Amino acid sequence: MRNTAKITTAVLAAGALTLGLTACGSSDSDSSSDTSGPLVVAASPVPHAEILTYVKDNLAKDAGLDLEVREFTDYVTPNTATEDGSVDANYFQNQPYLDDFNKKNGTHIVPVVTVHLEPLGLYSSKVKSADDLKSGATIAVPNDSVNEARALKLLDANGIITLKDGVGNEATPADIVKNPKNLKFKELEAAQTPRSLNDVDAAVINGNYAIEADLKPAEDALVLESADDNPYGNFLAVKEGGEDDPRVKKLAKLLTSPEVKKFIEDKYAGSVIASF
Repeated sequence: MRNTAKITTAVLAAGALTLGLTACGSSDSDSSSDTSGPLVVAASPVPHAEILTYVKDNLAKDAGLDLEVREFTDYVTPNTATEDGSVDANYFQNQPYLDDFNKKNGTHIVPVVTVHLEPLGLYSSKVKSADDLKSGATIAVPNDSVNEARALKLLDANGIITLKDGVGNEATPADIVKNPKNLKFKELEAAQTPRSLNDVDAAVINGNYAIEADLKPAEDALVLESADDNPYGNFLAVKEGGEDDPRVKKLAKLLTSPEVKKFIEDKYAGSVIASF
């Protein structure tokens, strides 16, 4: 039986609140110091929890790993829950996002092993190609700093806009130096971007949310991020010090196994790409 706990909105709010209570607290009380129980991993539903559930159902028992998967639908609570010890690890994010999160929130989350890439894409229910976007069209982009910059760099890489030279992972629409179609940008929480497709001309959507919305990045995206030299691979992460947990080491090995690579290739058909 699938052992996956769905986190309610109320619990999400409570989890986010814990950051202020725990950021300056001692790590001595972290539940992650107890390695005798199940390894509890926070994950976005798609594809992260699906991949973890495959590991749980097919590989974990033979490896002597008791794995529990908890699904979260936002990009904040998995890190705050890992920081305060409510979970042992998380699997949902990339390095630029984690660097920004740790810096802004005083958390101490570190990567363990990179598993896959979800290419960011531009989608529309109104036009069939990026060239068809009309002057003054509105584009929805994620509102967290890293994913907004990533979205703008995707548009820049495809000649839709031009960003100023040297702009990094904090790029905003203010850094656009050429905007030949006079595009307007609507900043939304990343999870809301697929739902905005009927209200905007196009939206830049993270791969996991695109898949959840029954979009097929490899087929439906007007433009799609390249996997070559891409810094946005998603990884298993823990609070600093948790890397030596033998349960974490077992999971890291399983997540980068040939079986998981085949599962990713077969299930996601290029919309999620194994990074190992």
